[in-house]
Amino acid sequence: MTRKTWCLVLVTVVCLAAPAAWAAEGKEIGGVSFPAEKQAGGKTLKLNGVALRKALMVVKVFAGGFYLENPTSSAEEAIMSEQVKHFSLHYLTDKATAQKLQEGFLESMAAANPPELVAAHRKEIDLYASWLNQDMAPGATSETTYVPGKGLTLVYKGVEKGTIPGAEFAQMYFRYNLGEKADAGLRSGYLGK
Repeated sequence: MTRKTWCLVLVTVVCLAAPAAWAAEGKEIGGVSFPAEKQAGGKTLKLNGVALRKALMVVKVFAGGFYLENPTSSAEEAIMSEQVKHFSLHYLTDKATAQKLQEGFLESMAAANPPELVAAHRKEIDLYASWLNQDMAPGATSETTYVPGKGLTLVYKGVEKGTIPGAEFAQMYFRYNLGEKADAGLRSGYLGK
């Protein structure tokens, strides 16, 4: 093997090993550490990616971690697959008021999903939005977990708000976070890109 070939092999091995090493160690973003693995829905999930939400380019709103049973960089697979999925958000500001969170959720769900799905699931969308009924502050958390056969559960500021059954609403929720019309920076981070 020539020296040039050896260098190419070494660079390839390092590049392929980097994502596995990153996942094995977890990740920090915005001053928040996300562990490499998390228990949710009776399963051990792996950190798929992290992202930082900013407002007006300077205000750090939250740091988020996205966990899957089977990590993927495919948005479609992350949205549609029947596996346990978990979002963990750690708020970094007191400017995330309940009103802003509720309005943002309603607008983003409508923008990210086909109109017929939004119409069919208006009741569930409004119910989930109603659970976002408290202002957030630094250190407050919001955790959303999807368990196949059970549904999408929200734990908001440490209190379980409820579960919306079925896969279709959950797919809408994950499309709002990971789909083509989702925030590009968040989408890219959560998909580990």
